[in-house]
Amino acid sequence: MNQDLLSGGSSSRRSRGPGGPAVRGNTSSTTRAPQQAAEEADEDEHINRVVEEDEQLQQRPEVSQVDGEREQLWEPSESGASNGPQGNEEVEEDEGAPPNEVNGDEKGARWMWGTEHRQVRGQPPLEEEEEEEENNNNNSSSHQEEDETEERTEGGDEQGRDERGEGEEEEEEDEEEMDQDSDEFEHSAESEREEEEEEEGGEGEEELHPPSFANRVSAPNNQDSRCKPQSPSNKKDKMKRKLDHGPEVRPFPSGKKPCKGPEYSSPTGIVPCPATPTTFGHIRTANGQGQQRRRITSIQPPTGLHEWLRTFQSWTGPEKLLALDELIDSCEPTQVKHMMQVIEPQFQRDFISLLPKELALYVLSFLEPKDLLQAAQTCRYWRILAEDNLLWREKCREEGIDEPLAPKKRGNVKAGFTHSPWKSAYIRQHRIDTNWRRGDLKSPKVLKGHDDHVITCLQFCGNRIVSGSDDNTLKVWSAVTGKCLRTLVGHTGGVWSSQMRENIIISGSTDRTLKVWNAETGECIHTLYGHTSTVRCMHLHEKRVVSGSRDATLRVWDIETGQCLHVLMGHVAAVRCVQYDGRRVVSGAYDFMVKVWDPETETCLHTLQGHTNRVYSLQFDGIHVVSGSLDTSIRVWDVETGNCIHTLTGHQSLTSGMELKDNILVSGNADSTVKIWDIKTGQCLQTLQGPHKHQSAVTCLQFNKNFVITSSDDGTVKLWDLKTGEFIRNLVTLESGGSGGVVWRIRASNTKLVCAVGSRNGTEETKLLVLDFGVDMK
Repeated sequence: MNQDLLSGGSSSRRSRGPGGPAVRGNTSSTTRAPQQAAEEADEDEHINRVVEEDEQLQQRPEVSQVDGEREQLWEPSESGASNGPQGNEEVEEDEGAPPNEVNGDEKGARWMWGTEHRQVRGQPPLEEEEEEEENNNNNSSSHQEEDETEERTEGGDEQGRDERGEGEEEEEEDEEEMDQDSDEFEHSAESEREEEEEEEGGEGEEELHPPSFANRVSAPNNQDSRCKPQSPSNKKDKMKRKLDHGPEVRPFPSGKKPCKGPEYSSPTGIVPCPATPTTFGHIRTANGQGQQRRRITSIQPPTGLHEWLRTFQSWTGPEKLLALDELIDSCEPTQVKHMMQVIEPQFQRDFISLLPKELALYVLSFLEPKDLLQAAQTCRYWRILAEDNLLWREKCREEGIDEPLAPKKRGNVKAGFTHSPWKSAYIRQHRIDTNWRRGDLKSPKVLKGHDDHVITCLQFCGNRIVSGSDDNTLKVWSAVTGKCLRTLVGHTGGVWSSQMRENIIISGSTDRTLKVWNAETGECIHTLYGHTSTVRCMHLHEKRVVSGSRDATLRVWDIETGQCLHVLMGHVAAVRCVQYDGRRVVSGAYDFMVKVWDPETETCLHTLQGHTNRVYSLQFDGIHVVSGSLDTSIRVWDVETGNCIHTLTGHQSLTSGMELKDNILVSGNADSTVKIWDIKTGQCLQTLQGPHKHQSAVTCLQFNKNFVITSSDDGTVKLWDLKTGEFIRNLVTLESGGSGGVVWRIRASNTKLVCAVGSRNGTEETKLLVLDFGVDMK
């Protein structure tokens, strides 16, 4: 694969025309996020780039394979001409730089795939190939002459260039670019010149030869050597060399392969190498390429080398290490560099492709999702593994994503790759999170209908919003269009509490009743009588709802029949908050008490004493009870024993709102601060304050795995990072904030935020604001 993708496409590239200056490609830059979230912004931008490039790669045409292992680099045209570089054309390629987009008729394009590339990088002709060459010269000179004539015919006549003159010009450019001063590299450059001229004179030779011009063969330019038959053995040798080295025994530099033909051009100017593991000198590297032992020269081994090696093998392990240390100390820098180039590939083997698929997937499961996206760019096999749907399902569940993204019609997807609905769901969620953090804040939908009354309760589920007001009504809104679908009229007093599940809405009022509504039709299904004062709180679980009243009692109702099933009596003051999980009822009241009830037997199991003032807020997860009071403390209780586990202190006033998920508790206080707690340890993890903190009492809050959203009497809605406690940005800022404008309630889904705003002095109109942070996955 294109190695640029491993760095998210941020590498700068160069391409050089014949004799022309180096031209730098465009370098993508990421817009820096604010100082407080720079690292997160860079990471998000990086993942977005990898995702976009991943989608672009899926649209590219499939590349043909040779023997299921190697790409076929050049495909002959119908006329028999090669689609690749012509015989007198070469393209120089820097590491990490795309090759020039070559036109078949363009002169001067240069391809550095032969001995020139090998020697510039310290890779002179291999001794094994020299021996093979010598044997072929002695036994197959006629076949060699045919190969030479064939390659000369491909490009020599069409370009009409002085081959020797071009070779000298390219040699000077290579020497200038590399800028190496050592005698060893000068020797390599001299050897390069000789081999380049030999290659231009006898381009048909498929093997690397020592510098020699004695065997150069000239062929008429108009002779088409493709018509000449080749012996089966020679064809087999040529195919083997192409599989191992590519055409003309030229190793592939930097993990990239040339374009398929002069008319082909990929979006990045490079055909990405699928990098399937290839045997090359018995070393398989991590990028799928082969490496072979490098030798500086082709001279005979020094006298005594084999004896020295036998002596080395006879030493013990520590003695060998000591000898190697002394050997390295005695080497020159260029020699040490050569050793590093030989040794490093040994530690870059693609172990993943050697494992069974189940084990490979298990190894990849330990990667973070952003690292999985990068791993998918490594090679074809890694991409198949990284696209595994079950692997991404686990990553989604770790992030709290419960549903895969329904597959849509996707055209031009490469063969061998399947669409992963779970991966798409994760990418979609990442883009949504990015929108919350720094997406453009579009103008919100404005929902008006309660006139200048206070919005006392707010529910949001799916695409339906329900607002209750002290104007005695509830309104049902569409979160998509912002239209008021219906108004629920029937209460004779202000609505102060509500719950919603699917198409059922329950409301409690100062008229002492509860009403059950059909959200689709607006019909009142049941009116529940029994309380003798305002219904101040309620909690709905499946088909039952528990209501708390200022008459100090709680009642359990069946919403399908409208019957009162149980009455829970024991508090001596108004019940302010209630929680119900289907098994236990927990209530907090103005009598400073928290009580745990068994609703079936109507008995109080525990009275949780400890608060010294009114209890205003409760959270219950089936194991722990968390209560917030006007005494500024928050207490964590064990629901089975009734014992107080922790007393959380730090707030300076009334804890007006709390939310509990797993072991994380977020509390909002009238002292304008928000705190994040671990209820298992009782530790305060973060305090959301600083220069961007709220300037007045916190009225409401919600949080998920990444963010905390808070609203306040100061007329703002703020977004915070849950893990770091850092302020991210303001989502809503009322112009009347600070002079009477208030955000009373907020409700948020994965992609939308609903805010109930208004004022107590007429400075802000009562309304609902709906902000959308969703994305459209094409």
